[in-house]
Amino acid sequence: MRIELTSEPGDPGRPNEDHASVAVPALGTGGVLVVLDGVTPPRGDDGCVHGVPWFTARLGGALLELAGSHRELTLRQCLSRAIARTAEAHRGECDLSHVRTPQATVVLARWDADTVDHLVLSDSALLVETVDGTVEAVLDPRLSTLPDAVRALRERGDQAGYARAVEALRNAPGGEGFYTAAADPEVAEHAVTGGRERASVRALLGLTDGAARWTETFRLGGWAELFALVHAEGPAGLVSRVRHAESEPPQDGPRRGKRHDDATAVLVEFDSRPGGAR
Repeated sequence: MRIELTSEPGDPGRPNEDHASVAVPALGTGGVLVVLDGVTPPRGDDGCVHGVPWFTARLGGALLELAGSHRELTLRQCLSRAIARTAEAHRGECDLSHVRTPQATVVLARWDADTVDHLVLSDSALLVETVDGTVEAVLDPRLSTLPDAVRALRERGDQAGYARAVEALRNAPGGEGFYTAAADPEVAEHAVTGGRERASVRALLGLTDGAARWTETFRLGGWAELFALVHAEGPAGLVSRVRHAESEPPQDGPRRGKRHDDATAVLVEFDSRPGGAR
């Protein structure tokens, strides 16, 4: 098995708000992959004395422990308990009802000799490569189906207006928006989940949206081409190419989103035989 990861801040002068971790038990054939992308609040106003990096580290650590040590729990149950545990850790000091309370997108995968299970919440991505070379992107579709008026703000380059409109839809009641892991354990029920036979999977690749920009923003290739790039150059090669693309002037109108974003990619390559060593 090959495991390789890269996580790099978009701005060297600011803390990296992404989180990446992988656990492989000393005995057995299972493992867990966790990738989180912290949501940066405007002006740092989130009602929390700790901040987003603290939150993603706490939530990521809880997810890794719960998914790895409590295999009787579903991944949704692991996420729900991790959110509750993290909220309890700062409920007494912070305003968890604040609309910008620290929150994150989630990619979670867990495997053993028989199965590979996954969970995705919000706009981070999990790519699954099967043994026949097919690459499937596991995505939460809610951000791609935002109201037309909201998406039009982004296409016009109105980043401030777009940010306000998206914030109003994040974890909003009524199910018309999208969900992130914040302080409400119930959002775990909205995560995209699934699984497949371990024997059918060759590799997994967890990406925050900062790394997925190679495909989703800059259109430099599809998901299969992105995965091939990571196989050849590693996660660091992908992030390096994203940084190069970010430094180029936009070719088709206003720049979309931040010029630079935290970028994280985690690769897990399995042997073709379940439980085998690569």
